[in-house]
Amino acid sequence: MSEKIITIECPGCQKNYDVLESAIGQNVRCQCGHTFDITSNLVASERNQQSLSDLTSQAASVSKAAENVRLAPAVNPADSIKHLAQARQEIIAQLSKIIVGQSEVIDQILTAFFAKGHCLLMGVPGLAKTLMVHSLAETLHLNFRRIQFTPDLMPTDITGTNILEEDSQTGQRFFNFHKGPVFCNVLLADEINRTPPKTQAALLEAMQEHKVTAAGTTHTLEEPFLVLATQNPLEQEGTYPLPEAQLDRFLFLVKIDYPNLEEEQKILLSTTGLGPAKLDAKLDRESILHYQELVRQVPVSDHVASYAARLVRASRPQSDEAPEFIRNWVRFGCGPRAGQSLILAAKSHVVLNGRANISCDDIRKFALPVMRHRMILNFSAISEGLNTDDVIEKLMETIAEA
Repeated sequence: MSEKIITIECPGCQKNYDVLESAIGQNVRCQCGHTFDITSNLVASERNQQSLSDLTSQAASVSKAAENVRLAPAVNPADSIKHLAQARQEIIAQLSKIIVGQSEVIDQILTAFFAKGHCLLMGVPGLAKTLMVHSLAETLHLNFRRIQFTPDLMPTDITGTNILEEDSQTGQRFFNFHKGPVFCNVLLADEINRTPPKTQAALLEAMQEHKVTAAGTTHTLEEPFLVLATQNPLEQEGTYPLPEAQLDRFLFLVKIDYPNLEEEQKILLSTTGLGPAKLDAKLDRESILHYQELVRQVPVSDHVASYAARLVRASRPQSDEAPEFIRNWVRFGCGPRAGQSLILAAKSHVVLNGRANISCDDIRKFALPVMRHRMILNFSAISEGLNTDDVIEKLMETIAEA
């Protein structure tokens, strides 16, 4: 008896796959990382097989195609959480071969990465920001690119451009799109505030939608995609501060401080000898996509969501929930994206640590990196020597869990 071959469409990326009709009802994962059940409403087309031999041949080709695109049954979430927690320890062990200290910075970057968020790294030169990002991409077996932002950098230097080419056989001329360095998995935007806003804005679509539009054509970036941008807090001459809209696209603002005495001594000894240690890749692209999808599936209680919402709303001076010191010190508070970032960061953190439940402590853990770049203080707070971290810490002391 012949069985129909149906064409299904992934609801995440709209990619088509040929599978047997009996696959309806199964749980599968697309190459883009999207996990879904095969249902009748996903069927794009169907066709009958004429003979058993044709069916066998077709089934074999379908099976091979599915293997190539990693269309596979979903993994048990409990086992996945356990495996990711173990992988986190192995990644940190690999990075410790190159990076001395900075454990909190590494933890925040990993948290942002599996939450599908970008990071803005703030620190003086010489604190291994570039080396840290490059080493992380190597341990995750991902494609890494670095862009040095300068005043003369153009948007097409980031996104790519159409080049007029000529066919050697026919002599016909045509435009061919040459991809820029943004087409990678991990992008380091070094000293992002040294280029004008026109060039800074070239990253906005890529960061938010993971797409690049050039000459009217939209190109999708390969997943996973992470932007790690750096800024030097010392030199502000000849720089272009990031617009608030672009700052809001960064999940975290990570502050990198000087190492302590013991760590600095280790740095001196490890960097003045032989070459750096070789790093081993601990995850691959397909596994990372699966873990990023797993993070989104972590449940959040109404209690925790309420605390995150109240914490964010209390940062707005015009809000009824704002304490008196917020009205006195803050000009603009955090928007809704801050609350989303708090929840996503907490989800990623618990999964990376082998847990599946979120508490208010997990929200508070990431309040500083999530909110510090989304608040603008007024002159009164600045004249008193306060910064956003001081205000956020006082806010967390004021807002109870309820």
